[in-house]
Amino acid sequence: MDKKRRKNFATFMFPSLLVLVIVLAIPMVYSLVVSFFDTSLKHKGLGDFIGLQNYISVLTDKYFMSSAATTFVFTIGVVMFEFLLGLGIALLLNTNVRGKDIYFSIIIIPMMITPVAVGLTWRLLLHSELGIVNYVLNLTGLTGKAWLADSKLALGTVMFIDVWQNVSYMVLILQAGLVSLPTEPYEAAKVDGSSVLQSFRYLTIPMMAPTFMTVLLMRAISALKTYDLIYVLTKGGPGISTEVISYHIYQEAFRDLELGSASAMSYLLVLVIIPIAVCFVKISKQKT
Repeated sequence: MDKKRRKNFATFMFPSLLVLVIVLAIPMVYSLVVSFFDTSLKHKGLGDFIGLQNYISVLTDKYFMSSAATTFVFTIGVVMFEFLLGLGIALLLNTNVRGKDIYFSIIIIPMMITPVAVGLTWRLLLHSELGIVNYVLNLTGLTGKAWLADSKLALGTVMFIDVWQNVSYMVLILQAGLVSLPTEPYEAAKVDGSSVLQSFRYLTIPMMAPTFMTVLLMRAISALKTYDLIYVLTKGGPGISTEVISYHIYQEAFRDLELGSASAMSYLLVLVIIPIAVCFVKISKQKT
């Protein structure tokens, strides 16, 4: 790259880098610094330097650990259901089914709706007295449930709504991966008498492994950060049965006004996400 091209490259890249520094780097550095101080919106300034005390307090807080366990269950549950359901739908759409374009258009509609709108819609549908879901159940002789007000049902209900919205993302990415696969290996396997299941196991899975890892990684990270759906549907309730880490951080920062401990929680969440990303990348490289 000659001097003129390097200069042009730097000129075009500078605005983007400046935006990234202002929007990402500065807030992240500030929040990292704040996590080592007793910072609160209740008083001015950073407060007293307390070192790792915020991190120690967070890790010994039973409410934070409870939200961490809820986040783990939520993330594993929604990602696996979305992946398996999305893969099944993508495989069906990859065949010569009639009206495939119509089905595909209908399936991706939930993905285009904002989580807030999804939450408000399902909150009305699942209302214990006025919701259409309980109304239909009562017509069929079944008893309606307090889907979002029962601590035994709330988390499962929120997971179902998340799957309903985000399975479209899985279908979209997996379908794109299936379409891009070469046809020659499948034709050769068919000539050799390979069954559909054998072709799927020995051809589709190995060739789709990078796509599988990518989509699982992206959805896992997104699920770990889930906030808006929880806020609209349950606000972490009933009790703390649906309180995930992101919502717990929000309450710590903007309800209790404790920015120091909230920043520590945020970086602990980052420390969980980074190893997941590294593991998925390494596995993906091994598969390729």
